Amino acid sequence: MNTEFGLAHLWAQGDLVTRAVALLLLGMSLASWMVIIIKALDLRRHARESRQVESFWHAADFADGLGKLGTEPTNPFRTLALEGREAAAHHHAQAQLHDSLDASEWLTRSLRNSIDDSTARLQTGLAVLASVGSTAPFIGLFGTVWGIYHALLSISTAGQATIDKVAGPIGEALVMTALGLAVAIPAVLGYNALVRGNKAVVNKLNRFAHDLHAYLVTGARVSNGQGTKVVPMKKGA
Repeated sequence: MNTEFGLAHLWAQGDLVTRAVALLLLGMSLASWMVIIIKALDLRRHARESRQVESFWHAADFADGLGKLGTEPTNPFRTLALEGREAAAHHHAQAQLHDSLDASEWLTRSLRNSIDDSTARLQTGLAVLASVGSTAPFIGLFGTVWGIYHALLSISTAGQATIDKVAGPIGEALVMTALGLAVAIPAVLGYNALVRGNKAVVNKLNRFAHDLHAYLVTGARVSNGQGTKVVPMKKGA
């Protein structure tokens, strides 16, 4: 097997800049894959948590409904229900500036703040994927240009410009562009998939918030999302 050319030879013959570019691309790849895997697992968990919402509405009272949503502190649906309950209780219990807002407006604002906080948590790490996807090809291209420059200098110094002497070093340099694309493509695809997944979770949170708002204001959920009435829960603590 010919080992004169290849990644090992490129690393052995590369200077500090070439090796730094290779290590940077490796680090970017590891970071993007870590974000993709962690956020994908989070989305899978949120999808499972969203299926527990209907059980919440069939609970005997609010406290029982919270139990059906689970005990995970990062569950955005449980957090939304807790925020709604606390906002309703706080509005009626204390005389403060927010009393100038009616209960509906105060609940809407509190539920919206909870959804905004959950959305921000869902989007954590997406900036890493966006940065990797947009910069990795250019970092790889920089490594290619730098490698070709040094390859041509070496060929010029050696005084051998035959095709077999030129093709190897320049081909190795072009590998840096391929590495840049190999890092960027999964980051871009992962970013798009996670954005779609986050949007689905936020849509479910908005629907849950709408039903919570109706329940906390009127004592009954508007509907189960399919146009059929649901028996109202008791407003237990």
